[in-house]
Amino acid sequence: MRKFLLIFTLLVMPLGAMAQERLPANPDIEGVIQSQLDAFSTNSVYAAWRYASPRIQELFGSAEAFGVMVERGYPMVWRPGETTFLGLRQEGELQVQQVQIVDPTGRLHLLDYAMTEVDGDWRIAAVTVLRGQGVGA
Repeated sequence: MRKFLLIFTLLVMPLGAMAQERLPANPDIEGVIQSQLDAFSTNSVYAAWRYASPRIQELFGSAEAFGVMVERGYPMVWRPGETTFLGLRQEGELQVQQVQIVDPTGRLHLLDYAMTEVDGDWRIAAVTVLRGQGVGA
């Protein structure tokens, strides 16, 4: 499973290394992320899978494999509590939405969702859990 997480993380260039441009909130991007979180919270792995980019879908090959990776590697995404959408920024060809999630234990997590546009729809290209950001219970 660690191999999947490593591959998943390496799919996107280190987001902090690219030039960043702040953007206004994008309700479409927020809607996609929230829809995937809602799907995970109700065990609707196939619904959650639809919001992953084609590259992620190809990497994992099936909704089941993708669901296992999220459940084991991103428990705060698998069972999210309160979700707050923070800043949106442009990094190269990606738009990166920062999201704060409170997990079921009350711990805060800060994540970057790298978003890509596919045929006019937003898809999730990668999720990075930010460490050392001073969040937590």
